[in-house]
Amino acid sequence: MASSSGTSSGSSTLLQNSGSEEDLQALMDERKRKRMISNRESARRSRMRKQKHLDDLMAQVTQLRKENHQIITRINITTQHYLNVEAENSVLKAQANELSHRLQSLNEINSFLNANNGSNFGVEDATSLAFAEPADSFLNPFNLAYLNQPIMASADNMFQY
Repeated sequence: MASSSGTSSGSSTLLQNSGSEEDLQALMDERKRKRMISNRESARRSRMRKQKHLDDLMAQVTQLRKENHQIITRINITTQHYLNVEAENSVLKAQANELSHRLQSLNEINSFLNANNGSNFGVEDATSLAFAEPADSFLNPFNLAYLNQPIMASADNMFQY
């Protein structure tokens, strides 16, 4: 009987070991299943973070493109203003140059008149002298046609090539 009881206690130990192995296997399977669920959830969160990061980058690209477009528009407007000011400046320089030439011519005429008569002529004196001289005289200011010409400078004429 002793041998049968040994066998029976051995088989009950074997049954306990087998139950314990099954429990251990079930516990390992449960841990594996939980780890798989946890990994899936972590991967889902990672994909969501990546998607949010991508969305943020796309919004930033859109904003930067909008700012770039605004800057380009401001540069174009500023360039146009600059070109307009340059054209106006060229016209004003041409007018200043013409007026300077006229002033120089008038100063030469005045110094000529002063040298010939030894006195300063006013506008009235120069006009009366002009009528006293012959019509083709150099001293007749009406014969100096270029002094009566308007200044002919404009932005349209300055940049024709």
